[in-house]
Amino acid sequence: MKEEDVEIAIKVVVVGNGAVGKSSMIQRYCKGIFTNDYKKTIGVDFLERQIEVDCEDVRLMLWDTAGQEEFDAITKAYYRGAQACVLVFSTVDRDSFKAVESWKSKVENECGTIHMALVQNKIDLVDEALVTREEADDLAKRLRLRFYRTSVKEDCNVSDVFQYLARKYIDQLNEPEVTVNKVEPAASCQKNSETPTKLTHLNKTSQPTNNGNISLHQPKQSKRGKKSLVKGCMLL
Repeated sequence: MKEEDVEIAIKVVVVGNGAVGKSSMIQRYCKGIFTNDYKKTIGVDFLERQIEVDCEDVRLMLWDTAGQEEFDAITKAYYRGAQACVLVFSTVDRDSFKAVESWKSKVENECGTIHMALVQNKIDLVDEALVTREEADDLAKRLRLRFYRTSVKEDCNVSDVFQYLARKYIDQLNEPEVTVNKVEPAASCQKNSETPTKLTHLNKTSQPTNNGNISLHQPKQSKRGKKSLVKGCMLL
């Protein structure tokens, strides 16, 4: 159980080609504003928003990463530690659509498997679309990702994306831990293992008696721990 005063903080990285609307999406969600003026993100930008999900206080830390290749070395470092990711492509930019799988791999190489959502932005420009609805649906199915069609300009479905990722992360935190009891494997018999003698064994120093018989003696009690049948192991 989590203590009530513990705040849940979730780092979310927003990735995709340049000019697909990543910065506008974060600005719209965190500040409620939109501008048509495009400014290329240099490296990374950061905004945060406090929300409530399933009666939990959540602080979303949104990292807006540059989409240009020349900033790859910088932005990769900021992927680390992320718990969720938004993959964005634009309705009017086919290259951004083709690059989605590459962006997904970049994030997974740094973060491993984390919660992700696929976003097709600028659906208000449907008359200029260079990506069909069927193609977008097929990509989401192939990548097995929750898919959202958004318009940052019209404030359509933007908040749903981040609510979904926050809820997925909280669900993960609330999953019961499964304790697995380790079972020690049974010692296997080696092909050349000898069967131990229970009571007596041939004493290496035993000498034949006068009548030619070999006398059996009780083994001396060892002061050290018993040796295992498996060579090299000692049972203490």
